[in-house]
Amino acid sequence: MTNADGRAIHERTTFRMRYAVAIDIDAPPQRVWSLLCDAGDYPRWNSTVSSLEGEIAVGNKLVLRVPYSDRAFKLRVDEAQAPGADGRARMVWGDGMAAMFRGERTFTLQKRGEGTRFEMSEVFKGLMLPMIAGSLPDFAPHFEAYARDLKKEAEGDEHG
Repeated sequence: MTNADGRAIHERTTFRMRYAVAIDIDAPPQRVWSLLCDAGDYPRWNSTVSSLEGEIAVGNKLVLRVPYSDRAFKLRVDEAQAPGADGRARMVWGDGMAAMFRGERTFTLQKRGEGTRFEMSEVFKGLMLPMIAGSLPDFAPHFEAYARDLKKEAEGDEHG
């Protein structure tokens, strides 16, 4: 995917655009997962989220608000696999219609020694992407902030 240095990558073709970030976190996957699954707590630790309403569970709807947009993003939790014995976990949030325009954010966790490799990617695709892409912000700084915030919170002493 990408180096786990917390720096985002951006790839774009005509009908597909992808942002991704990865970072190593000195905390077990279960700790990181618990942060990712507590919607109401996001604004406290995540500077890229103003509010996140709803319960994070497969099939549920979420309403996400971010500081850099007035829009409320209505998402659906398409997948949520908690860390298993191997320390791997995966969650997918989606928005939109596949053929026209769809955004899909994927979170993955992988156990690395005593810690966790966190990866997050978002893929935008569809026939309308060429018309919409210019109006979308550069998500790289937001992805980097998200990864830094998650790392800081998961590694915090009070949560050891």
